Amino acid sequence: MSAVAQPAQDSPLVELTRAAGVVTLTLNRPAQYNALSEAMLSALANALDEIAADESARVVILAAAGKAFCAGHDLREMRAQPSHDYYAGLFADCAKVMMAIQRMPQPVIARVHGVATAAGCQLVAMCDLAIASSEAKFAVSGVNLGLFCSTPSVALSRNLGRKAAFEMLVTGEFIDAAAAAQRGLINRAVPAAELDAEIDRVAQLIAAKPAVAIAAGKGLFYRQLEMGIDAAYQLAGQTMACNMMAEPTLEGVQAFIDKRKPNW
Repeated sequence: MSAVAQPAQDSPLVELTRAAGVVTLTLNRPAQYNALSEAMLSALANALDEIAADESARVVILAAAGKAFCAGHDLREMRAQPSHDYYAGLFADCAKVMMAIQRMPQPVIARVHGVATAAGCQLVAMCDLAIASSEAKFAVSGVNLGLFCSTPSVALSRNLGRKAAFEMLVTGEFIDAAAAAQRGLINRAVPAAELDAEIDRVAQLIAAKPAVAIAAGKGLFYRQLEMGIDAAYQLAGQTMACNMMAEPTLEGVQAFIDKRKPNW
């Protein structure tokens, strides 16, 4: 979490760039360690909605400017408005951003180059994939201030083992990138100099696949996790049947039969 005030700035709070189907969203409050102010949450929500509706977007990379990935909520902004209704609205807005990441059809890869704490760690956990620099560190440190990271606990408990998640939540201790990978918070850690190359490699692998298959698969993946196994298999079968009828899928299967590359 960050207690640094937000100075006036002309540059956008979230920068968006596109290159061959890969969209990069960059959190851009470097002086505040990319703390999730109200304005930052609003800008991020708008950017995610824009990308979700963009059929040319195949993969999203969530990056950040400056030394930190994201230091969580802006504590100075929060402390200035001690109202239950305000806090409830703020956390609801944050949850909408987190769920927008999960519900959008494109896979989202977190590019974690530095510290990710509290809601910033939640942001990493909610991304579909996360690749970090070996120098990155992670914590859900609200408990150190007397505030249990309840909303981050939703994301952590769905990515880490229960005991590993709970330990982070009740101790507030940092873990390094190697431990984050071992516990399932991130996919892997790589040397800082190799971070962009590895993320680009994974993004290109995804972008090369038919968008219809990736979108159907992502939607199914998260829905079935909340179901019993019978309902999960039923939904998975229906999803595969619909996916099988898509033109790119029929072409891919025919290309396999013909022993040639698919014409996507």
